[in-house]
Amino acid sequence: MGDTTSGQSQFIASVGNRSFANSPLIENPDSNQIIVPEKKSWKNFFAYLGPGFLVSIAYIDPGNFETDLQSGAQYKYELLWIILVASCAALIIQSLAANLGVVTGKHLAEHCRAEYSKVPNFILWVIAEIAIVACDIPEVIGTAFALNMLFNIPVWIGVLLTGLSTLVLLALQQYGIRKLEFFIAFLVFTIAICFFIELHYSRPDAGEVLHGLFVPQLKGNGATGLAISLLGAMVMPHNLFLHSALVLSRKIPRSVTGIKEACRFYLIESGLALMVAFLINVSVISVSGAVCKAPDLSPEDRASCEDLDLNKASFLLRNVLGKWSSKFFAIALLASGQSSTITGTYAGQYVMQGFLDLRLKPWIRNLLTRCLAIIPSLIVALIGGSSGAGRLIIIASMILSFELPFALVPLLKFTSSKTKMGSHANTLLISSLTWIIGALIMGINIYYIVSSFIKVLLHSHMKLVAVVFCGILGFSAIAVYLAAIAYLVLRKNRKSTNLLALTTPENSQTVESLPREDIVNMQLPSRVTASSDVN
Repeated sequence: MGDTTSGQSQFIASVGNRSFANSPLIENPDSNQIIVPEKKSWKNFFAYLGPGFLVSIAYIDPGNFETDLQSGAQYKYELLWIILVASCAALIIQSLAANLGVVTGKHLAEHCRAEYSKVPNFILWVIAEIAIVACDIPEVIGTAFALNMLFNIPVWIGVLLTGLSTLVLLALQQYGIRKLEFFIAFLVFTIAICFFIELHYSRPDAGEVLHGLFVPQLKGNGATGLAISLLGAMVMPHNLFLHSALVLSRKIPRSVTGIKEACRFYLIESGLALMVAFLINVSVISVSGAVCKAPDLSPEDRASCEDLDLNKASFLLRNVLGKWSSKFFAIALLASGQSSTITGTYAGQYVMQGFLDLRLKPWIRNLLTRCLAIIPSLIVALIGGSSGAGRLIIIASMILSFELPFALVPLLKFTSSKTKMGSHANTLLISSLTWIIGALIMGINIYYIVSSFIKVLLHSHMKLVAVVFCGILGFSAIAVYLAAIAYLVLRKNRKSTNLLALTTPENSQTVESLPREDIVNMQLPSRVTASSDVN
């Protein structure tokens, strides 16, 4: 394939015997890569800072804010423990995703393509793409709500205007991975500052907040559904693909000690980023709980709290805490929506490249995901207004929770496998802990699906024949869902990763047997066309 053809082609795929997966996703002619020194030092930590903050955006996107607001409005601080549990689980799971990329030089989607046959691989790719669209819907609606709060733009027009974020994204792609990471970190701290100011104004009771954090409870009919939405909004499937790819932006020493240092520093870096995200989520729930459960709340504001969404929250905060409170909330929401758009687009790029050995040009990829998210958001906003758009965010969060096993199970299987991770495979303790976390998440999801479906059937006004027919279809779908998860859990890994040197003692020489030695420039999928030396 010549230079001209490569530059003009809208698709970049493997050609001949050389797979695109075994070369860098990005080849930067300026060699603008982040190289970690061979010498062990705590100063190396600064070279690893960045990917965790890009990943943390998924934990503070508009979908999280929507579920956080409803949680605080309906149950005050009672569901804060879900945020604590989900954040701890997220740290463990995200560290596994980072370890997979660091140790093997391949990200999760690439491992799935190598491990599974064509049909399961295709199904996993479709599920991952649906998850990305489900993640993009709250970002579209959240940005539209923020524009409405700041400039009084109707929600449905705001939904259309969110397509312009593509231009922002493409502009950022010209400056490299390091500047993007700083920009995302700036947005994260902007969101944090805005909500900490809100926390100061609302003054929640510290004792009640601590009680909600450390005393698990689920009271009320809707608590389980809201807890699942909180969990789904916190631990997102596309984030596992994203994190395992982002760590490939560093060129680390390919020795046993170098890889161990990288895994350790990525764990610390992820912990710092997720701690900030955790504090932001706690602040949102605390502000919502303090405002909506205040004894002197007016009847009109109390009615708003019963069906609170992102848009109503602005007016509620303005009425109760003042005009500036509403503006701070809108700024935080806008920063959240735009930063989530960036990371969602990259996750989609890595998912497509990994599963299909194929990638679209960034502007086409972004346009497709935007359209798939904008169409349902626009329809709901036009028909159901802001309340309908808010409910769509909750539905999208629950979809993410239901799809999580199809990314989580392969990750747990791969990182626990010595044939893939060598001596860096999960220990028995870590494997047991992560499988318990995964089982709890999947168990909660299955319980909610079955109980909700039975409740719908029992309270429906359909004729008996229709109820029986729907019951057969519904339980068949549940059976397929369970069978798919069981297949991933029970299937043995068959493909090994070439990690011969990684099983040698600590003083081993640099590893040269990896299938992908150049762990560099896994940055923004743009600027550079396909390599001219692809044969």
